[in-house]
Amino acid sequence: MAHTCIHWFRKGLRLHDNPALMAALRDCKELYPVFILDPYIYNNTLVGINRWRFLIGCLKDLDCSLRKLNSRLFVVRGKPEEVFPKLFEKWKVTKLTYEYDTEPYSLSRDKTVTTLAKEHGVEVVYKISHTIHDMDRIIEENNGKAPLTYNRFRTILKTIGNPKKPIPAPAIEDTKDVKTPCSENHDKNDGIPTLEDLGHDTTTLGEEKFPGGEQEALRRLDENMARKDWVCKFEKPQTSPNSLSPSTTVLSPYVTFGCLSARTFWWRVTEVYQGKKHSEPPVSLHGQLLWREFYYAAGVGIPNFDKMEGNPVCTQVDWDTNHEYLAAWREARTGLPFIDAIMTQLRQEGWIHHLARHAVACFLTRGDLWINWEEGQKVFEYLLLHGDWALNAGNWQWLSASAFFHQYFRVYSPVAFGKKTDKNGDYIKKYLPLLKKFPAQYIYEPWKAPRSVQQAAGCIVGKDYPQPIVQHEVISKKNIQRMKLAYAKRSAESAESPNQSPSKKQGVKRKAKSVIDMLQKKDKK
Repeated sequence: MAHTCIHWFRKGLRLHDNPALMAALRDCKELYPVFILDPYIYNNTLVGINRWRFLIGCLKDLDCSLRKLNSRLFVVRGKPEEVFPKLFEKWKVTKLTYEYDTEPYSLSRDKTVTTLAKEHGVEVVYKISHTIHDMDRIIEENNGKAPLTYNRFRTILKTIGNPKKPIPAPAIEDTKDVKTPCSENHDKNDGIPTLEDLGHDTTTLGEEKFPGGEQEALRRLDENMARKDWVCKFEKPQTSPNSLSPSTTVLSPYVTFGCLSARTFWWRVTEVYQGKKHSEPPVSLHGQLLWREFYYAAGVGIPNFDKMEGNPVCTQVDWDTNHEYLAAWREARTGLPFIDAIMTQLRQEGWIHHLARHAVACFLTRGDLWINWEEGQKVFEYLLLHGDWALNAGNWQWLSASAFFHQYFRVYSPVAFGKKTDKNGDYIKKYLPLLKKFPAQYIYEPWKAPRSVQQAAGCIVGKDYPQPIVQHEVISKKNIQRMKLAYAKRSAESAESPNQSPSKKQGVKRKAKSVIDMLQKKDKK
């Protein structure tokens, strides 16, 4: 039977390694590629302008690729459970395909849509391709629980074996008998919206350093894989958080939106490694992809993974509520130039280096401001190009020493950490030009500069640039004691009810490698 099929693009905004799309093309007479602007995911209170711009770039690129296959992308606004019944009837659909998504909202949404599809006599086919491995299989192999350490996670993967090889993108031969009926008003009725259509003021929008889309993703992948020696020697903790141009691949936004298949990325790195000495997980490029998988598995297997309360692996901490501190951190006016420069780059570009995220996350939570990691998680989700739910939640718990990482006494210094890779403060000068005339000895601590130096620099601290909102040397010691109490309370509760949450011993297993020392830089202050 020849089907009339909708392929539902959500993530997986690509043609290469898209098994669900290939399933749609099988025995298909009419194909309707659909992307739904679901208000639960895509609204202006949750998604910042840089991420919107990246998404629009992805959709434009996807539509361009589909045109080459004599098809088009239909962009529809509304709740999927309201949109699909109308489309099923309008197009007389018999088959719906999509890429499997493990996020809690996605699972709930897909269950609802699948029920609606069956009520309309529509066959539903989904395929796993957003992650390298099947998360449910990983949890099953670990006795029904998410692995809580990276080493345990890798042990489970050894029993599963190598990832599947990616499949090629559909060619014109695959679509020669397939039609996509379009109206003359397609661009007006079902086309891709502009930022202005979505209610954004673009007058202050900066340069787009990381354009969205599959073609750009593959170009960047090729560019990075051509640096064979760099790929083989890559160790994430040895890259610089404050280099003026990215010291990593910046492929994470493309993997998050599915412009680049994680399996394609994995196997391209494997090809480069072939027959050569190379770095190993957790610090290698393969290691970075496995961290992604680790947090995805945690997101599937741990209830309330993006919250402190009701999350069985998360230490319950008596975080402060301080709206002024939170706003100062979010708006890059803490008075600590390294922190403010990072938050400025994040707002302007939608990307910051992984270790820069470490610095600002530690500062917001256990290091200095003692604010709940959930608040930082919201800010990152809004500002990052790739606000990936599982990675965002997992990394915030790690960096706040709430889960996975437990050496809470290791604190990033907002001064010393940046100096290690940028003594002159060139990164600060780039993102905080107000401070660019300060001499190197004061660029990280401008409040220590004599008044005459401040006047010569054209920036008076306390007037033109804020005084530090905290004294790191004092507050970090106090916060270490507060964290010690939270851990003691958790240990007592675990002793009373050992089956209620994972034991602390489980969380410390990562000591096997010296990665902690590489990732976490102890405060030298």
